Amino acid sequence: MKKKWLTNNWLFKKSNREIILFNCLKIKITNKRRKALIGYLFISIWIIGFLWLAAYPLFMSLIYSFQKVIISGERGVVTSNIMFDNYIAIFSQDLEFLNHLQEFVVQLLLYIPIILVVSMIIAMLLNQNIKLRGFFRAIFFLPVVITSGPVINELLSQGAGTIPLIESMDILATTSSFLPAFLAGPLASLFTEIIMILWFSGVQIVLFLAGLQKLNKEIYEAAEIDGASSWEAFWKITLPSMRNIIFVAAIYTTVMLATFSNNKIIRYIQSSNVMFSSDKGFGYSSALAWIYFAVIVILLLVIVLILGERKEKRVKNKQKRRRDR
Repeated sequence: MKKKWLTNNWLFKKSNREIILFNCLKIKITNKRRKALIGYLFISIWIIGFLWLAAYPLFMSLIYSFQKVIISGERGVVTSNIMFDNYIAIFSQDLEFLNHLQEFVVQLLLYIPIILVVSMIIAMLLNQNIKLRGFFRAIFFLPVVITSGPVINELLSQGAGTIPLIESMDILATTSSFLPAFLAGPLASLFTEIIMILWFSGVQIVLFLAGLQKLNKEIYEAAEIDGASSWEAFWKITLPSMRNIIFVAAIYTTVMLATFSNNKIIRYIQSSNVMFSSDKGFGYSSALAWIYFAVIVILLLVIVLILGERKEKRVKNKQKRRRDR
């Protein structure tokens, strides 16, 4: 009787091929919908957590970016609508933030190719038949697991993020004298943090390694029979086949650098978030964060346009899958 009530009540009724909700809404049951429902049930806790802990704070920060927010001990949170005043003040007066933003964009354009190239080279070396190959793979990925924000800050404060040869030969001063300021700053940051950049290449190396292991070796054997050199095989077989992996690695690298604990923009936003300040506070820092988010989205869209799969290729892949069925 209890089991029958669970499947036949005013809220939920179940028949052979359909579900009736609230005695009026009929939903036909198919295998595809049943599988989708099971999947949504498995991730329902994550969805609730995302809406509560991420989506709601994001929505509130967007509202605060158009307000002046003051927190006082007596009145609590006091908000007043000022529309776009925070954004106007940032673009017209906050030169420090704009300089940090410009430096970040140039820095990202320098860092991403270097990280991807170095990761690809290391992945190709680790993909060879060498002794202790698994041990070396673990070594390159280990820093990603054990390194945290305090550890990074301590390494940088001790000067462990740079190469001693660069400091001894005074390369930074020499290059800065020949370059404009907007290039000299990111280039100096690249030299001073190059060890940390390589330190965080573990995930990219794993991605490239997984892509290299999926490549068909018969194609390389056929190319070798046709007289292709290793260099030609790399440019005409390996690199085109790894395009999707390069795309994923570029997206990951962009997000990683944008959320890096030593990021100047993040530290500036945190310093602007003075709760009891009458000038900035939550509203101003929220506007800074949303501008930073918009810049990151634009950079990601540029990466999608450059490395993403073309529409013609997607259509061909769909047609091929239909023929295979």
